[in-house]
Amino acid sequence: MASTSKTRDKMVEVARELFAKRGIQATTMNDIADAAGKGRRTLYTYFRSKEDIYQAVVKCELAQFLHDMEIARRINLPPEQKLINLIYVHLESVKNIVLRNGTLRAEFFRDIWLVEKARADMDKEEQKLIQEILDEGVHKGIFEIPHTPTMSYLMQNAIKGMEVPYISGHIRQRDNSEYQSIRENVVHLILRGIRKKAWTPSSHTSNK
Repeated sequence: MASTSKTRDKMVEVARELFAKRGIQATTMNDIADAAGKGRRTLYTYFRSKEDIYQAVVKCELAQFLHDMEIARRINLPPEQKLINLIYVHLESVKNIVLRNGTLRAEFFRDIWLVEKARADMDKEEQKLIQEILDEGVHKGIFEIPHTPTMSYLMQNAIKGMEVPYISGHIRQRDNSEYQSIRENVVHLILRGIRKKAWTPSSHTSNK
């Protein structure tokens, strides 16, 4: 079993390197098998298609991301600060994954739905981490949230929505002050909605 796992892991890493260097479209299953020193039959034993191995590459890369998120959740901070830290870790970790993979970063922007398919399970795990922080904040009287599972789902998707513009900014080498402004505004947008005595549609209407 250990040998089987080692062979699969090697193929995933070889595929990642080829995808990063040449791009997905320009890399064939033959290329991956040759670079791994294995036959096509062995490669197809583990992966049915190039899309399968691409998804395995993305999942492998995102495993470190989830590890970073778990560490951020465990830090001994007040829930609000912990959530801010989680947002920063999310954006920086995804940026680093995309930028370190060369040509793969173009694929990230061109075929975002393929990436989404590969990261579906990880998204659910991240939502659980966010919910734990939200539950802690509600328990301590810091947050006011009707339903934390729903809020964690919405919040995780809101943070994901910042990934492409955030990463694009780094690729284009914008000024660091602009990154800081983006991050501060994301935090402001997300946290204002869950703080106690936050703006609500009913209170907004009554003040008119």
